[in-house]
Amino acid sequence: MSTVTDSTIFRGIFSSLSSSAIWSDKTRTSYYLRFEAALASSQARLGVIPHTAARAIVKKCDVDLIDMVELERETCKIGYPVLPVVTQLVKLVNEVEPGLGEWAHWGATTQDVMDTTTVLQLRDTCDLVSKALDNITSVLRGIARTHASTPMSARSNLQQAVPMSFGFKMARLLATFERHQTRLAEILRRLLVIEFGGAAGTLATISDTGVAFQVQEELAKELGLGIPNIAWHTERDTIAEIGSFFAMVAATCSKFAFDVKLLMQTEVGELSEPYYAHRGSSSTMPQKRNPISSVYITAMASTVRQLSTALLDAMVEDHERSTGPWEIEWIVLPQICTMTHAILTHTHDILDGIEVHPEAMLNNLGITKGAIASEAVMMHLGKIMGRQVAHDLIYDLCRKSNQENRPLVDLLAENAAIQKYGVRRQDLESWCGPENYMGLSQEMTLRITDPIR
Repeated sequence: MSTVTDSTIFRGIFSSLSSSAIWSDKTRTSYYLRFEAALASSQARLGVIPHTAARAIVKKCDVDLIDMVELERETCKIGYPVLPVVTQLVKLVNEVEPGLGEWAHWGATTQDVMDTTTVLQLRDTCDLVSKALDNITSVLRGIARTHASTPMSARSNLQQAVPMSFGFKMARLLATFERHQTRLAEILRRLLVIEFGGAAGTLATISDTGVAFQVQEELAKELGLGIPNIAWHTERDTIAEIGSFFAMVAATCSKFAFDVKLLMQTEVGELSEPYYAHRGSSSTMPQKRNPISSVYITAMASTVRQLSTALLDAMVEDHERSTGPWEIEWIVLPQICTMTHAILTHTHDILDGIEVHPEAMLNNLGITKGAIASEAVMMHLGKIMGRQVAHDLIYDLCRKSNQENRPLVDLLAENAAIQKYGVRRQDLESWCGPENYMGLSQEMTLRITDPIR
């Protein structure tokens, strides 16, 4: 095991089979070959290389024909994997007809192949992320709608603040994930472009053909990618951007996981992660039901955020081809991508089977004996005695309620300053009822879950 993402034991937790496959040596090498095949086909159509050579190159661009042991050995010696792949490809094509293989990799450079491959891998990763976001928003929409009017306590500085609905809490999360969906669509337009410019990005190797730009266009079309407006060998903003996006998505999932952990505390008990036999159990305390997915989300999200900052370092590249910063991407992108997909998978799994405990939410609303609705009382009394006067009066009564363990409404009803305004007890009881002070929780929730209403 080199990292937890490729550990036999941990890879199902800190990665996923689908994302790991994208960043495997086999997929990476197959995309190198796909680039070479697309380049040869494009150049043949435009008369840059012979059709016979292109056909032979395309036929031999099969990853199963590559000697991976030799590739490893030569990569360690040379420092880059593309030349060893091209060397094997040339040899394979020359076996068909001597000399045909010399037309492979015509006009390209190592970074053209590797950057385009990275874009293809990121495209596949973003497909997984997009589907995961769709699944998460779908489940969240149902939870928010179901609990649009389920009362619970909002928390401020880890203290009970004012009442709200659980649906409102979930609708805010839903709105965040929907913004991520919009961001991803915007980012992909900038990200999904090929790299093909030759040594310094100027297309000097094929500029004399008169069809250099057309080769770019045909290559991009073959690979299903866009065309860059200029070379980007040492302009890495789009790579840093997608890394930062993954970090933001991971942070959103981590915020949700943080709330789940807090709401799962024994003394709170308002939510539980989905139940599976023995999941979250302790080796010594039989009663324990620990949060598990939330814990993994927290750990991986923190790691993704830290790794994504390395991509900002990778932007600081020297001249037209860099000496080190580019390789940072090789190290961190596979981990960022596989962990991000795992984070989203864990998040969906929690949401899909989350256990909501409305009775605990209701009980917790009552533990302050009405103080959670003190703002409501203040706003009502403020209209007749002034807001600041009401605030200071209720502040003292809330403290007294806590010290004497008495309901706030009783102290309000007994207070002479309030009595002189003729406020009825039934009004005070209504104002102190948490369920009566959820603001527009339900309306705001439905505005997100059912935007066409």
